[in-house]
Amino acid sequence: MNLSTSAHVDTFSRDNLPPAELWPTLEFTIPDVQYPDRLNAATALIDDAVARYGSDAPCLRTPDGELWTYGQLLKRANQVAQVLTEDFGVVPGNRVLLRGPNNPWIAACWLGALKAGGVVLTTMHALRAGEIAPLIKQLRPVVGLADHRFVEELRTAASGASGAMTVLAYGAGDSNDLAALCEAKSGIFSNVETAADDVALMGPTSGTTGIPKITMHFHRDILAIADTFSNHLLQPRPDDLFAGTPPLAFTFGLGGLLVFPLRAGASTLLIERATPDELAKLCADHSVTVLFTAPTAYRAILKNGHAELLRSVRVGVSAGENLPASVWKEVHEKTGLKLIDGIGSTEMLHVFISSNGDDIRPGSTGIAVPGYRAVILDNDGNEAGQDELGRLAVIGPTGCRYFGGTKQTDYVSNGWNITGDTFHRDADGYFWYEARSDSMIISSGYNIGAPSVEAAIDKHGDVLESAVVGKPDNERGHIVAAFVVLRDGVVGDDAKRKEIQDFVKQTIAPYKYPRELTFVDSLPRNPSGKLQRFRLQEQPTDLKSS
Repeated sequence: MNLSTSAHVDTFSRDNLPPAELWPTLEFTIPDVQYPDRLNAATALIDDAVARYGSDAPCLRTPDGELWTYGQLLKRANQVAQVLTEDFGVVPGNRVLLRGPNNPWIAACWLGALKAGGVVLTTMHALRAGEIAPLIKQLRPVVGLADHRFVEELRTAASGASGAMTVLAYGAGDSNDLAALCEAKSGIFSNVETAADDVALMGPTSGTTGIPKITMHFHRDILAIADTFSNHLLQPRPDDLFAGTPPLAFTFGLGGLLVFPLRAGASTLLIERATPDELAKLCADHSVTVLFTAPTAYRAILKNGHAELLRSVRVGVSAGENLPASVWKEVHEKTGLKLIDGIGSTEMLHVFISSNGDDIRPGSTGIAVPGYRAVILDNDGNEAGQDELGRLAVIGPTGCRYFGGTKQTDYVSNGWNITGDTFHRDADGYFWYEARSDSMIISSGYNIGAPSVEAAIDKHGDVLESAVVGKPDNERGHIVAAFVVLRDGVVGDDAKRKEIQDFVKQTIAPYKYPRELTFVDSLPRNPSGKLQRFRLQEQPTDLKSS
Protein backbone atom coordinates (compact mmCIF):
# COMPACT_ATOMS: atom_id res chain seq x y z
CA MET A 1 0.00 0.00 0.00
CA ASN A 2 1.26 3.48 -0.88
CA LEU A 3 1.34 5.74 2.15
CA SER A 4 0.70 9.47 2.10
CA THR A 5 3.49 11.93 2.73
CA SER A 6 3.99 11.86 6.49
CA ALA A 7 3.86 14.93 8.71
CA HIS A 8 6.17 13.22 11.19
CA VAL A 9 9.54 14.85 11.74
CA ASP A 10 10.49 11.88 13.91
CA THR A 11 10.03 8.97 11.49
CA PHE A 12 10.46 6.23 14.13
CA SER A 13 6.87 4.97 13.92
CA ARG A 14 6.61 4.75 10.16
CA ASP A 15 10.10 3.24 10.02
CA ASN A 16 8.90 0.44 12.28
CA LEU A 17 5.72 -0.48 10.44
CA PRO A 18 5.79 -4.12 9.28
CA PRO A 19 6.91 -4.79 5.71
CA ALA A 20 4.16 -4.00 3.23
CA GLU A 21 3.94 -7.60 2.04
CA LEU A 22 2.94 -8.68 5.57
CA TRP A 23 0.09 -6.18 5.95
CA PRO A 24 -3.51 -7.36 5.99
CA THR A 25 -5.81 -6.32 3.18
CA LEU A 26 -7.52 -3.02 3.99
CA GLU A 27 -10.92 -2.22 2.52
CA PHE A 28 -12.87 1.04 2.54
CA THR A 29 -16.13 -0.23 1.09
CA ILE A 30 -18.59 2.17 2.73
CA PRO A 31 -18.60 5.99 2.43
CA ASP A 32 -18.29 6.37 6.21
CA VAL A 33 -14.62 5.29 6.18
CA GLN A 34 -13.38 7.16 3.12
CA TYR A 35 -11.29 9.92 4.64
CA PRO A 36 -9.16 12.73 3.19
CA ASP A 37 -5.39 12.23 2.89
CA ARG A 38 -4.68 14.82 5.60
CA LEU A 39 -6.42 14.04 8.84
CA ASN A 40 -5.77 14.58 12.53
CA ALA A 41 -8.11 12.47 14.65
CA ALA A 42 -8.08 15.03 17.48
CA THR A 43 -9.29 17.73 15.09
CA ALA A 44 -12.25 15.56 14.11
CA LEU A 45 -13.05 14.49 17.66
CA ILE A 46 -12.86 17.75 19.61
CA ASP A 47 -12.34 20.81 17.36
CA ASP A 48 -15.00 19.73 14.89
CA ALA A 49 -17.28 18.62 17.74
CA VAL A 50 -17.15 22.07 19.34
CA ALA A 51 -18.00 23.64 15.98
CA ARG A 52 -20.90 21.24 15.53
CA TYR A 53 -22.36 20.92 19.04
CA GLY A 54 -21.18 24.11 20.77
CA SER A 55 -18.58 24.81 23.42
CA ASP A 56 -21.12 24.67 26.27
CA ALA A 57 -22.28 21.12 25.52
CA PRO A 58 -21.50 18.73 28.43
CA CYS A 59 -18.60 16.42 27.65
CA LEU A 60 -16.75 14.73 30.53
CA ARG A 61 -18.22 14.05 33.94
CA THR A 62 -16.91 12.35 37.09
CA PRO A 63 -18.80 10.57 39.89
CA ASP A 64 -18.01 13.42 42.31
CA GLY A 65 -19.81 15.97 40.14
CA GLU A 66 -16.99 17.49 38.11
CA LEU A 67 -18.05 18.53 34.61
CA TRP A 68 -15.96 19.58 31.62
CA THR A 69 -17.80 21.04 28.64
CA TYR A 70 -16.66 20.47 25.07
CA GLY A 71 -15.16 23.93 25.10
CA GLN A 72 -13.23 23.26 28.29
CA LEU A 73 -11.88 19.96 26.97
CA LEU A 74 -10.79 21.69 23.75
CA LYS A 75 -8.96 24.41 25.70
CA ARG A 76 -7.21 21.94 28.00
CA ALA A 77 -6.22 19.64 25.13
CA ASN A 78 -4.78 22.69 23.35
CA GLN A 79 -2.90 23.64 26.51
CA VAL A 80 -1.46 20.13 26.80
CA ALA A 81 -0.31 20.38 23.17
CA GLN A 82 1.30 23.74 23.96
CA VAL A 83 3.13 22.33 26.98
CA LEU A 84 4.38 19.36 24.99
CA THR A 85 5.65 21.43 22.08
CA GLU A 86 6.70 24.70 23.74
CA ASP A 87 8.08 23.42 27.06
CA PHE A 88 9.32 19.95 26.16
CA GLY A 89 10.15 20.24 22.47
CA VAL A 90 7.83 17.49 21.25
CA VAL A 91 7.83 17.26 17.45
CA PRO A 92 5.45 15.33 15.19
CA GLY A 93 6.15 11.63 15.41
CA ASN A 94 7.55 11.69 18.95
CA ARG A 95 5.95 9.15 21.25
CA VAL A 96 4.07 10.40 24.31
CA LEU A 97 3.38 7.85 27.06
CA LEU A 98 0.25 8.22 29.19
CA ARG A 99 -0.42 6.51 32.52
CA GLY A 100 -3.49 7.07 34.65
CA PRO A 101 -7.03 5.92 35.45
CA ASN A 102 -10.12 7.14 33.62
CA ASN A 103 -10.60 10.84 34.38
CA PRO A 104 -10.83 14.08 32.34
CA TRP A 105 -7.11 14.83 32.45
CA ILE A 106 -6.08 11.58 30.75
CA ALA A 107 -8.58 12.43 27.99
CA ALA A 108 -7.07 15.92 27.60
CA CYS A 109 -3.56 14.45 27.49
CA TRP A 110 -4.58 11.92 24.82
CA LEU A 111 -6.14 14.57 22.60
CA GLY A 112 -3.34 17.05 23.24
CA ALA A 113 -0.67 14.57 22.20
CA LEU A 114 -2.51 13.88 18.93
CA LYS A 115 -2.97 17.58 18.27
CA ALA A 116 0.81 18.01 18.57
CA GLY A 117 1.32 15.26 16.00
CA GLY A 118 2.55 12.87 18.68
CA VAL A 119 2.06 9.12 18.76
CA VAL A 120 0.18 8.14 21.90
CA LEU A 121 1.30 5.16 23.97
CA THR A 122 -1.34 4.66 26.65
CA THR A 123 -0.41 2.19 29.38
CA MET A 124 -2.50 0.55 32.06
CA HIS A 125 -1.96 2.39 35.33
CA ALA A 126 -1.90 -0.96 37.14
CA LEU A 127 1.33 -1.98 35.41
CA ARG A 128 4.49 -2.02 37.50
CA ALA A 129 7.85 -0.48 36.68
CA GLY A 130 9.25 -3.79 35.49
CA GLU A 131 6.40 -4.11 32.99
CA ILE A 132 6.62 -0.52 31.74
CA ALA A 133 10.42 -0.34 31.34
CA PRO A 134 10.54 -2.72 28.32
CA LEU A 135 7.92 -0.57 26.55
CA ILE A 136 9.97 2.56 27.17
CA LYS A 137 13.14 0.88 25.97
CA GLN A 138 11.47 -0.43 22.82
CA LEU A 139 9.28 2.54 21.85
CA ARG A 140 11.44 5.43 23.13
CA PRO A 141 8.79 7.92 24.28
CA VAL A 142 10.18 11.41 24.86
CA VAL A 143 7.59 12.50 27.44
CA GLY A 144 5.54 10.55 29.97
CA LEU A 145 2.39 12.12 31.44
CA ALA A 146 1.13 10.35 34.55
CA ASP A 147 -1.49 10.77 37.22
CA HIS A 148 0.42 11.88 40.34
CA ARG A 149 -0.82 8.82 42.24
CA PHE A 150 0.94 6.52 39.76
CA VAL A 151 3.93 8.58 38.71
CA GLU A 152 6.62 6.95 40.87
CA GLU A 153 6.39 3.60 39.07
CA LEU A 154 6.79 5.46 35.78
CA ARG A 155 9.82 7.35 37.04
CA THR A 156 11.36 4.08 38.22
CA ALA A 157 10.62 2.48 34.85
CA ALA A 158 12.11 5.44 32.98
CA SER A 159 15.33 5.32 34.96
CA GLY A 160 15.56 1.56 34.55
CA ALA A 161 15.05 1.81 30.80
CA SER A 162 17.99 4.24 30.49
CA GLY A 163 15.91 6.42 28.18
CA ALA A 164 15.70 10.16 27.81
CA MET A 165 12.02 10.37 28.71
CA THR A 166 10.82 13.36 30.74
CA VAL A 167 8.16 12.42 33.31
CA LEU A 168 5.48 14.96 34.21
CA ALA A 169 2.68 14.42 36.74
CA TYR A 170 -0.85 15.80 36.69
CA GLY A 171 -3.33 16.15 39.53
CA ALA A 172 -0.81 16.90 42.28
CA GLY A 173 -1.70 20.58 42.47
CA ASP A 174 1.86 21.90 42.77
CA SER A 175 3.74 24.37 40.57
CA ASN A 176 5.47 21.62 38.59
CA ASP A 177 2.20 19.88 37.78
CA LEU A 178 0.98 19.59 34.19
CA ALA A 179 -2.20 21.43 35.16
CA ALA A 180 -0.19 24.37 36.49
CA LEU A 181 1.89 24.49 33.31
CA CYS A 182 -1.32 24.41 31.28
CA GLU A 183 -2.76 27.38 33.16
CA ALA A 184 0.12 29.49 31.82
CA LYS A 185 -0.85 28.68 28.22
CA SER A 186 -3.35 30.47 26.00
CA GLY A 187 -5.32 27.38 25.03
CA ILE A 188 -4.99 28.28 21.35
CA PHE A 189 -3.15 25.75 19.20
CA SER A 190 -2.90 24.96 15.50
CA ASN A 191 -3.19 21.19 15.17
CA VAL A 192 -0.51 19.41 13.16
CA GLU A 193 -1.93 18.39 9.78
CA THR A 194 -0.98 14.75 10.01
CA ALA A 195 -1.56 12.26 7.25
CA ALA A 196 -4.58 10.03 7.64
CA ASP A 197 -2.13 7.12 7.61
CA ASP A 198 0.36 8.59 10.06
CA VAL A 199 0.65 6.43 13.16
CA ALA A 200 -1.42 8.00 15.97
CA LEU A 201 -1.63 5.22 18.52
CA MET A 202 0.57 2.40 19.77
CA GLY A 203 -1.44 -0.11 21.76
CA PRO A 204 0.03 -3.01 23.69
CA THR A 205 -2.17 -6.09 23.41
CA SER A 206 -3.90 -7.36 26.52
CA GLY A 207 -1.30 -10.05 27.07
CA THR A 208 -3.79 -12.84 27.74
CA THR A 209 -1.05 -15.26 26.68
CA GLY A 210 1.47 -13.53 28.90
CA ILE A 211 3.50 -11.45 26.41
CA PRO A 212 1.91 -8.28 25.01
CA LYS A 213 2.67 -7.18 21.45
CA ILE A 214 2.54 -3.59 20.20
CA THR A 215 -0.11 -2.69 17.65
CA MET A 216 0.12 0.45 15.50
CA HIS A 217 -2.94 2.40 14.39
CA PHE A 218 -3.40 5.40 12.12
CA HIS A 219 -5.43 8.59 12.59
CA ARG A 220 -8.06 7.28 10.20
CA ASP A 221 -8.35 4.02 12.20
CA ILE A 222 -9.45 5.95 15.29
CA LEU A 223 -12.34 7.51 13.37
CA ALA A 224 -13.16 4.28 11.54
CA ILE A 225 -14.13 2.42 14.72
CA ALA A 226 -16.63 5.19 15.52
CA ASP A 227 -17.96 5.38 11.97
CA THR A 228 -18.54 1.62 11.75
CA PHE A 229 -19.45 -0.13 15.01
CA SER A 230 -20.59 2.90 16.99
CA ASN A 231 -22.46 4.69 14.22
CA HIS A 232 -24.19 1.63 12.82
CA LEU A 233 -24.74 -0.52 15.93
CA LEU A 234 -24.87 1.82 18.93
CA GLN A 235 -26.43 4.73 17.04
CA PRO A 236 -25.47 7.25 19.76
CA ARG A 237 -27.19 10.58 20.27
CA PRO A 238 -25.87 13.90 21.62
CA ASP A 239 -28.03 13.51 24.75
CA ASP A 240 -26.47 10.12 25.60
CA LEU A 241 -24.30 9.64 28.69
CA PHE A 242 -21.72 6.89 28.23
CA ALA A 243 -20.12 4.99 31.12
CA GLY A 244 -18.26 1.75 31.73
CA THR A 245 -15.44 -0.09 33.40
CA PRO A 246 -12.75 -0.62 30.72
CA PRO A 247 -9.74 1.70 31.05
CA LEU A 248 -8.94 4.14 28.26
CA ALA A 249 -5.60 2.36 27.91
CA PHE A 250 -7.59 -0.63 26.64
CA THR A 251 -8.90 -0.02 23.11
CA PHE A 252 -12.36 -1.27 24.12
CA GLY A 253 -12.46 1.55 26.67
CA LEU A 254 -10.80 4.12 24.42
CA GLY A 255 -13.48 3.63 21.80
CA GLY A 256 -16.46 3.21 24.09
CA LEU A 257 -15.69 5.95 26.59
CA LEU A 258 -13.89 8.61 24.57
CA VAL A 259 -13.88 8.21 20.78
CA PHE A 260 -17.53 7.15 20.34
CA PRO A 261 -19.13 9.83 22.55
CA LEU A 262 -16.91 12.60 21.17
CA ARG A 263 -17.74 11.58 17.61
CA ALA A 264 -21.46 11.81 18.45
CA GLY A 265 -21.41 14.95 20.60
CA ALA A 266 -22.42 12.90 23.66
CA SER A 267 -20.97 12.97 27.17
CA THR A 268 -19.13 10.40 29.29
CA LEU A 269 -19.09 9.57 32.98
CA LEU A 270 -15.43 8.65 33.52
CA ILE A 271 -15.12 6.14 36.37
CA GLU A 272 -11.71 5.38 37.79
CA ARG A 273 -12.75 2.15 39.45
CA ALA A 274 -16.02 0.43 40.37
CA THR A 275 -17.29 -2.95 41.44
CA PRO A 276 -20.35 -4.23 39.55
CA ASP A 277 -22.60 -3.04 42.38
CA GLU A 278 -20.94 0.39 42.42
CA LEU A 279 -21.23 0.60 38.63
CA ALA A 280 -24.95 -0.14 38.77
CA LYS A 281 -25.48 2.55 41.41
CA LEU A 282 -23.54 5.10 39.35
CA CYS A 283 -25.73 4.27 36.36
CA ALA A 284 -28.82 5.00 38.43
CA ASP A 285 -27.46 8.10 40.14
CA HIS A 286 -26.28 9.74 36.89
CA SER A 287 -28.89 8.35 34.44
CA VAL A 288 -26.34 6.58 32.25
CA THR A 289 -27.80 5.63 28.86
CA VAL A 290 -24.93 3.72 27.16
CA LEU A 291 -23.00 1.19 29.25
CA PHE A 292 -19.82 -0.70 28.39
CA THR A 293 -18.69 -3.58 30.59
CA ALA A 294 -17.96 -7.31 30.59
CA PRO A 295 -20.48 -10.18 30.83
CA THR A 296 -19.27 -11.00 34.35
CA ALA A 297 -20.26 -7.52 35.54
CA TYR A 298 -23.79 -7.76 34.10
CA ARG A 299 -24.15 -11.19 35.68
CA ALA A 300 -22.93 -9.95 39.07
CA ILE A 301 -25.32 -6.96 38.99
CA LEU A 302 -28.24 -9.29 38.42
CA LYS A 303 -27.12 -11.90 40.96
CA ASN A 304 -26.85 -9.20 43.61
CA GLY A 305 -30.40 -8.02 42.92
CA HIS A 306 -29.56 -4.66 41.34
CA ALA A 307 -31.25 -5.02 37.95
CA GLU A 308 -33.49 -2.01 38.65
CA LEU A 309 -30.42 0.25 38.87
CA LEU A 310 -29.93 -0.18 35.12
CA ARG A 311 -33.34 1.27 34.25
CA SER A 312 -31.86 4.39 32.59
CA VAL A 313 -29.61 2.37 30.26
CA ARG A 314 -30.93 2.13 26.70
CA VAL A 315 -27.80 0.54 25.12
CA GLY A 316 -25.79 -2.08 26.97
CA VAL A 317 -22.58 -3.32 25.34
CA SER A 318 -20.85 -6.53 26.36
CA ALA A 319 -17.38 -7.37 25.12
CA GLY A 320 -14.01 -8.61 26.28
CA GLU A 321 -15.39 -12.11 26.82
CA ASN A 322 -18.01 -14.31 25.26
CA LEU A 323 -21.59 -13.44 26.25
CA PRO A 324 -23.50 -16.67 26.99
CA ALA A 325 -27.09 -16.87 25.80
CA SER A 326 -28.23 -17.53 29.36
CA VAL A 327 -26.75 -14.25 30.59
CA TRP A 328 -28.23 -12.33 27.64
CA LYS A 329 -31.68 -13.75 28.33
CA GLU A 330 -31.46 -13.09 32.07
CA VAL A 331 -30.43 -9.48 31.50
CA HIS A 332 -33.27 -9.02 29.01
CA GLU A 333 -35.85 -10.58 31.33
CA LYS A 334 -34.86 -8.47 34.33
CA THR A 335 -34.00 -5.14 32.67
CA GLY A 336 -35.53 -5.16 29.18
CA LEU A 337 -32.06 -4.51 27.71
CA LYS A 338 -31.03 -6.29 24.54
CA LEU A 339 -27.31 -6.48 25.22
CA ILE A 340 -25.11 -5.80 22.21
CA ASP A 341 -22.45 -8.49 22.10
CA GLY A 342 -19.37 -8.09 19.97
CA ILE A 343 -15.91 -9.34 19.27
CA GLY A 344 -13.00 -7.02 18.68
CA SER A 345 -9.28 -7.01 19.27
CA THR A 346 -6.47 -4.60 19.97
CA GLU A 347 -5.07 -5.58 16.57
CA MET A 348 -8.28 -4.43 14.86
CA LEU A 349 -8.74 -1.58 17.38
CA HIS A 350 -12.37 -2.34 18.23
CA VAL A 351 -15.45 -4.45 17.48
CA PHE A 352 -15.90 -5.91 13.99
CA ILE A 353 -18.67 -8.51 14.51
CA SER A 354 -21.87 -7.64 16.35
CA SER A 355 -25.61 -7.13 16.01
CA ASN A 356 -28.26 -5.00 17.68
CA GLY A 357 -31.96 -4.77 18.42
CA ASP A 358 -34.21 -7.36 16.85
CA ASP A 359 -31.28 -8.67 14.78
CA ILE A 360 -29.67 -10.12 17.91
CA ARG A 361 -29.70 -13.89 18.29
CA PRO A 362 -28.84 -14.72 21.91
CA GLY A 363 -25.65 -16.76 22.06
CA SER A 364 -24.44 -15.55 18.68
CA THR A 365 -21.78 -12.85 18.44
CA GLY A 366 -23.59 -11.44 15.40
CA ILE A 367 -22.66 -10.61 11.82
CA ALA A 368 -19.87 -8.52 10.33
CA VAL A 369 -20.14 -4.83 11.25
CA PRO A 370 -20.76 -2.61 8.17
CA GLY A 371 -17.38 -1.93 6.59
CA TYR A 372 -15.99 -5.34 7.58
CA ARG A 373 -16.35 -8.85 6.17
CA ALA A 374 -15.56 -12.11 7.91
CA VAL A 375 -15.23 -15.80 7.10
CA ILE A 376 -14.34 -19.05 8.83
CA LEU A 377 -11.15 -20.71 7.60
CA ASP A 378 -10.27 -24.38 7.96
CA ASN A 379 -6.80 -25.69 8.81
CA ASP A 380 -5.78 -25.48 5.14
CA GLY A 381 -6.74 -21.82 4.86
CA ASN A 382 -9.87 -22.51 2.81
CA GLU A 383 -13.28 -21.14 3.69
CA ALA A 384 -15.10 -23.60 5.92
CA GLY A 385 -18.60 -24.80 5.21
CA GLN A 386 -21.78 -23.91 7.04
CA ASP A 387 -21.63 -24.81 10.75
CA GLU A 388 -18.07 -26.11 10.44
CA LEU A 389 -15.65 -25.04 13.15
CA GLY A 390 -12.65 -23.01 12.05
CA ARG A 391 -10.58 -19.89 12.57
CA LEU A 392 -12.29 -16.51 12.42
CA ALA A 393 -10.78 -14.26 9.73
CA VAL A 394 -11.71 -10.63 9.06
CA ILE A 395 -10.92 -7.79 6.67
CA GLY A 396 -11.99 -4.16 6.94
CA PRO A 397 -10.79 -0.56 7.20
CA THR A 398 -8.60 -1.41 10.21
CA GLY A 399 -6.07 -4.20 10.52
CA CYS A 400 -3.14 -5.67 12.38
CA ARG A 401 0.22 -3.92 12.18
CA TYR A 402 2.63 -5.09 14.85
CA PHE A 403 5.55 -2.84 15.72
CA GLY A 404 8.59 -3.90 13.73
CA GLY A 405 6.64 -6.70 12.10
CA THR A 406 7.35 -8.99 15.07
CA LYS A 407 4.93 -11.94 15.01
CA GLN A 408 2.99 -10.29 12.17
CA THR A 409 2.47 -13.65 10.46
CA ASP A 410 0.93 -15.02 13.66
CA TYR A 411 -2.07 -12.74 13.05
CA VAL A 412 -2.10 -12.01 9.30
CA SER A 413 -2.29 -14.64 6.59
CA ASN A 414 -3.10 -14.10 2.90
CA GLY A 415 -4.47 -10.66 3.70
CA TRP A 416 -6.82 -11.90 6.44
CA ASN A 417 -6.61 -10.91 10.08
CA ILE A 418 -6.73 -14.25 11.91
CA THR A 419 -8.06 -13.44 15.36
CA GLY A 420 -7.17 -16.64 17.20
CA ASP A 421 -10.82 -17.52 17.87
CA THR A 422 -12.71 -20.64 16.88
CA PHE A 423 -16.19 -19.96 15.47
CA HIS A 424 -18.75 -21.45 13.17
CA ARG A 425 -21.16 -19.56 10.89
CA ASP A 426 -24.77 -20.57 10.37
CA ALA A 427 -26.89 -20.48 7.23
CA ASP A 428 -27.94 -16.87 7.90
CA GLY A 429 -24.38 -15.61 8.24
CA TYR A 430 -24.37 -15.33 12.04
CA PHE A 431 -21.12 -16.14 13.80
CA TRP A 432 -21.15 -18.38 16.88
CA TYR A 433 -18.21 -18.41 19.25
CA GLU A 434 -16.78 -21.71 20.36
CA ALA A 435 -13.48 -20.84 22.08
CA ARG A 436 -10.20 -19.09 21.76
CA SER A 437 -8.27 -21.32 19.41
CA ASP A 438 -5.72 -21.86 22.17
CA SER A 439 -8.45 -22.75 24.71
CA MET A 440 -10.13 -25.50 22.68
CA ILE A 441 -9.81 -28.66 24.75
CA ILE A 442 -9.44 -32.01 23.01
CA SER A 443 -10.31 -34.77 25.49
CA SER A 444 -10.65 -38.42 24.48
CA GLY A 445 -11.19 -37.26 20.89
CA TYR A 446 -13.93 -34.74 21.76
CA ASN A 447 -13.57 -31.03 20.95
CA ILE A 448 -14.71 -29.09 24.00
CA GLY A 449 -14.90 -25.31 23.99
CA ALA A 450 -14.03 -23.87 27.38
CA PRO A 451 -16.70 -21.11 27.17
CA SER A 452 -19.51 -23.63 26.76
CA VAL A 453 -18.47 -25.36 29.99
CA GLU A 454 -18.11 -22.02 31.77
CA ALA A 455 -21.61 -21.02 30.67
CA ALA A 456 -23.00 -24.24 32.14
CA ILE A 457 -21.16 -23.82 35.44
CA ASP A 458 -22.27 -20.19 35.71
CA LYS A 459 -25.92 -21.22 35.57
CA HIS A 460 -25.55 -22.77 39.02
CA GLY A 461 -27.10 -20.44 41.57
CA ASP A 462 -24.09 -20.49 43.90
CA VAL A 463 -21.52 -19.63 41.22
CA LEU A 464 -20.42 -16.04 40.72
CA GLU A 465 -18.02 -16.77 37.85
CA SER A 466 -15.83 -19.56 36.52
CA ALA A 467 -12.99 -20.28 34.14
CA VAL A 468 -12.12 -23.51 32.36
CA VAL A 469 -8.81 -24.74 30.95
CA GLY A 470 -7.46 -27.99 29.59
CA LYS A 471 -5.01 -29.94 31.76
CA PRO A 472 -2.71 -32.68 30.35
CA ASP A 473 -3.86 -36.19 31.21
CA ASN A 474 -2.17 -39.49 30.37
CA GLU A 475 -5.41 -41.32 29.59
CA ARG A 476 -7.48 -38.67 27.81
CA GLY A 477 -4.84 -36.35 26.39
CA HIS A 478 -6.45 -33.45 28.25
CA ILE A 479 -9.20 -33.11 30.81
CA VAL A 480 -11.52 -30.20 31.60
CA ALA A 481 -10.38 -28.32 34.71
CA ALA A 482 -12.58 -25.61 36.22
CA PHE A 483 -11.80 -22.79 38.62
CA VAL A 484 -14.91 -21.49 40.37
CA VAL A 485 -15.66 -18.36 42.39
CA LEU A 486 -18.66 -18.89 44.68
CA ARG A 487 -21.11 -16.32 46.00
CA ASP A 488 -20.34 -14.83 49.40
CA GLY A 489 -21.30 -17.17 52.20
CA VAL A 490 -21.26 -20.38 50.13
CA VAL A 491 -18.79 -23.02 51.33
CA GLY A 492 -16.62 -24.65 48.69
CA ASP A 493 -16.26 -28.22 49.92
CA ASP A 494 -16.33 -31.67 48.36
CA ALA A 495 -20.12 -31.80 48.49
CA LYS A 496 -20.43 -28.49 46.66
CA ARG A 497 -17.84 -29.62 44.13
CA LYS A 498 -19.80 -32.79 43.29
CA GLU A 499 -23.05 -30.82 43.22
CA ILE A 500 -21.69 -28.46 40.58
CA GLN A 501 -20.16 -31.29 38.55
CA ASP A 502 -23.46 -33.16 38.54
CA PHE A 503 -25.27 -29.94 37.63
CA VAL A 504 -23.02 -29.50 34.59
CA LYS A 505 -23.65 -33.10 33.50
CA GLN A 506 -27.37 -32.35 33.50
CA THR A 507 -26.94 -29.05 31.67
CA ILE A 508 -24.63 -29.97 28.76
CA ALA A 509 -23.20 -33.17 27.28
CA PRO A 510 -21.81 -35.16 30.22
CA TYR A 511 -18.41 -35.65 28.57
CA LYS A 512 -17.83 -31.90 28.90
CA TYR A 513 -18.11 -31.77 32.68
CA PRO A 514 -15.05 -30.57 34.67
CA ARG A 515 -13.21 -33.59 36.04
CA GLU A 516 -11.21 -31.21 38.18
CA LEU A 517 -12.95 -28.37 39.98
CA THR A 518 -11.08 -25.94 42.22
CA PHE A 519 -12.66 -23.19 44.31
CA VAL A 520 -10.79 -19.88 44.20
CA ASP A 521 -11.35 -16.42 45.66
CA SER A 522 -10.89 -14.69 42.30
CA LEU A 523 -9.84 -15.35 38.72
CA PRO A 524 -6.57 -13.96 37.30
CA ARG A 525 -7.23 -11.08 34.95
CA ASN A 526 -5.03 -8.56 33.24
CA PRO A 527 -5.56 -4.81 33.86
CA SER A 528 -8.10 -4.65 31.03
CA GLY A 529 -10.21 -7.31 32.77
CA LYS A 530 -9.55 -10.16 30.38
CA LEU A 531 -9.13 -13.63 31.80
CA GLN A 532 -5.56 -14.96 31.76
CA ARG A 533 -6.02 -18.67 31.15
CA PHE A 534 -2.28 -19.29 30.95
CA ARG A 535 -2.02 -18.38 34.64
CA LEU A 536 -4.75 -20.85 35.53
CA GLN A 537 -2.89 -23.59 33.71
CA GLU A 538 0.03 -22.96 36.05
CA GLN A 539 -2.10 -23.24 39.21
CA PRO A 540 -2.51 -26.43 41.22
CA THR A 541 -5.95 -28.02 41.07
CA ASP A 542 -7.95 -30.09 43.50
CA LEU A 543 -8.15 -33.86 43.20
CA LYS A 544 -9.98 -35.40 40.27
CA SER A 545 -13.48 -36.72 40.53
CA SER A 546 -14.64 -39.69 38.56
